[in-house]
Parts: sequence; C-alpha cells; structure tokens
Amino acid sequence: MNAPKHVAIIMDGNGRWAKERGLPRNMGHTQGAKTVEQICEDAHDLGVKYLTVYAFSTENWNRPAAEVTALMTLLRSYMKNSIKRAMKNDMRVRVIGDKTRLAPDLQRDIAGLEETTKDNTGLSFQIAINYGSRDEMIRGMRKLADQVAKGQLKSEDITEEIFAEALDTNGIPDPDLLIRTSGELRISNFLLWQLAYTEFYFTDVLWPNFNKDELAKAIAYYNERDRRFGKV
Repeated sequence: MNAPKHVAIIMDGNGRWAKERGLPRNMGHTQGAKTVEQICEDAHDLGVKYLTVYAFSTENWNRPAAEVTALMTLLRSYMKNSIKRAMKNDMRVRVIGDKTRLAPDLQRDIAGLEETTKDNTGLSFQIAINYGSRDEMIRGMRKLADQVAKGQLKSEDITEEIFAEALDTNGIPDPDLLIRTSGELRISNFLLWQLAYTEFYFTDVLWPNFNKDELAKAIAYYNERDRRFGKV
C-alpha cells in the first residue's frame, strides 16, 4: 500500500472503553496512552513519516476537575518516559498547542523532550496539548499583525505559506489522512486549516482497542481515494 506521509488521529473513546469494563474513566486514559506508544511504532512500520495525535484540547479544561488533574498527571508521566523511548526509536517529538497555560514543570519536560529528540530522523510525532485550531489561528494572526505593526511585514505580502508558518504546525506537511475513533463524525476544532484536503476515516473502534490492523484498514481506505485537490 501507498502509506500516507502524514496521519492525524483524534483519539476518542477512552471513557467509553473504561465504562464498558466497569472501570474509572482515568483507567481508559491510561490504556489510551499505551495505545499511543504502540501506534507510533506501528505507523513507522507501515511507512508513515508524520503522526499527529489530539491529546488535550482547549475545551478539555471544562471537564471535571478530577479528570483534568488525572490527565495532566498522565501527561507528566508520558513526557518523562518518552525521552528514552523516542531515542530508542529515533523518533522526533514535538508538542503543538498553547503551552503557556500548562504547569511550569510540564512546560520544562516538554522543552526537554523536544530539544533531546530534535535531531532524530525517524517518525516525526506531534502531540496536541491545550490545542484548539481556532486558538492556533488567532495566535498565528497576532504574530503576523505584530510583524506588520513593527514594519517587518506588509499585509499585502501575507500568503497562505506565510500564514502557515505562523501556525504551531510550521514545517510539518498537512495531514493526508485523518482518523477518528469511537464512531463520532466531527473534527472537534482540530487542525482546521491543515485539513483542507485531507481524507477522513471514521471507525467505531474505541481508541484503547485501536491497533496496527485497524491502522492498516485506514491506510487501505486512503489508498482507495482519488485525491484531486480541486482538480478534475
């Protein structure tokens, strides 16, 4: 199969996975984190070069405080354990989203992980944390407006390419394939600019149950699509 260069995933269904088993929602998030680790390896094995996952949105702060706290604790653990795993797999890790709202220690862990893995040449793995596409675009517009105000940029010179460089995903190709698990049929404020010509794949499989076979099914679906990018 022709593997998509960049796969983006909205990981949904952790809570339902836990509920089906009579477990606390936090256990679903823990299992979901393990799935992320395995899918990174699976994606690389299948020929994917870039993988971006939606871990925590700007709207997720509105969840119950106990769940938010548990998610932040899980993210801390994930960041601390990721360096060894990323170096072993030659994986470059980058966090997209507004990191300024995150706790200082988590920001430090993220910066350390990004710095340590920046020269790795295997899978480029992006984790969206405190990410919302509308927020990203507003922050990008503010960057450009500041450059215009300082005389560093003329408004008439702003192109799609320049705007894309102001986004969190600068330097990363747009996704070829978006996968959303658990049967939901929406994109939930994720990569709105970048998904302009992306192929969408929705599956009823809950994220903790998602595996290499399911990823291969999504890639097979992608291979059936005729990507015309607005052309005939």
